[in-house]
Amino acid sequence: MKVFDLAFDTDHYYIKRPRVVDQIQFDNRTFYAKFERIDEPLTPLLWQQHLDKQYTIAVPLLKEGQTEYLVIEYKGDEYQRFYHLIKHLFATLDITEYHIYQGKDEERIQVFVKVPSLPLEEADAKLGELSNALKQKMTKKWKCLPSMNLPEAYNIVTLPYKVL
Repeated sequence: MKVFDLAFDTDHYYIKRPRVVDQIQFDNRTFYAKFERIDEPLTPLLWQQHLDKQYTIAVPLLKEGQTEYLVIEYKGDEYQRFYHLIKHLFATLDITEYHIYQGKDEERIQVFVKVPSLPLEEADAKLGELSNALKQKMTKKWKCLPSMNLPEAYNIVTLPYKVL
């Protein structure tokens, strides 16, 4: 399925529910999932319903322990500063294959970095480096995905709403 400039090859998606749908035990912690896994491919109709904010749809970032996207999601009131900082950082690091989107509201920015298929461990390490570089310039109000500290059902990303 093509979403803006992103391509997701998946046989399932996740839909956000108003209640907890699953309890996941992972690494001596309990996660309470509000996203329900739907074992069907994402359809253009669902994508449109997501854009119309009828549903919140997410897709998995991992397939057989590999990912093709590194995602940094920022949520905070300095979103414009973050936008410019990430562009500057990527220019400095010669990262050219990335896309920046707006999430559900304007304070939520999603940055997708296209990478050749990477194992979770390598992706986590690369995201750690990017996050540390960002932390030198501003207060951490972002999360990085995929993460080794999260169960597979939490290594998902909500689809973006608008290209920035």
